[in-house]
Amino acid sequence: MNKPVSLEIDIDNKVATIRLDRPKVNAVNAEMLELIVEICEVVSSDHKIGAVVMWGGPRVFAAGADITEFPEFDRAGALEFSRRFNRAALAIEALPQPTITAINGFALGGGFELALATDFRLIAEDGRLGFPEILLGLIPGGGGTQRLSRLAGITLTKDLIYSGRQLDAPDALAHNIVSSIHPKEEVHGAAVELAANLAKGPASMRMAKRAILDGFHLPIEEAAEIEAQRFADCFTTVDCRTGVRSFLENGPGKASFSGR
Repeated sequence: MNKPVSLEIDIDNKVATIRLDRPKVNAVNAEMLELIVEICEVVSSDHKIGAVVMWGGPRVFAAGADITEFPEFDRAGALEFSRRFNRAALAIEALPQPTITAINGFALGGGFELALATDFRLIAEDGRLGFPEILLGLIPGGGGTQRLSRLAGITLTKDLIYSGRQLDAPDALAHNIVSSIHPKEEVHGAAVELAANLAKGPASMRMAKRAILDGFHLPIEEAAEIEAQRFADCFTTVDCRTGVRSFLENGPGKASFSGR
């Protein structure tokens, strides 16, 4: 029996794909969340992986959490599930490599929350995003109230969560929730192409990601110090020496990086 989350690595392109595969709609359950955490641990320590794509297949990214588990929850059970979900989302967000979600069909509820944990989101023309939890008497429990408000603003976040309505692809692009829209048969390929291009980047890309994430919620003085530390870290890498030398000898944009 196939696992509901798997890891596929293209060594040539240095791209890893985290594949959600739990028919029919990739409803996210506890097993999937644990597998995501395990996979992220593998990916984060593999320096041969330069970028990561998360994909739910050609039909649907993920239509939300597995609601069939909810009738058994008391408050303690619900709290543990939310914390487990947040561990998975945080593991995705903390990956040192650039991360991209390819969204076919629906990314709703918990599916939307997983997508929000990546750096970029590419969506199919028929894709839809939303938080329907309010229609069940619930709220998002996997970081949705926090990540969406930081990405798209507090007013839109309140609108979507209070109403349970969905955004289509053009609306998601207009609100900067996704980076681009593609025909449904091309969205995964576009995500892999973007990932492959990012994977060619220098080790400093990881420093940039860390500086952005670590400094985002801090006062500017503290955030600037984080940037200074990561800037200094760049000078410990092979790629920095390669890039500086190439610039001085050949001009900008000519360096080839090893990711070290």
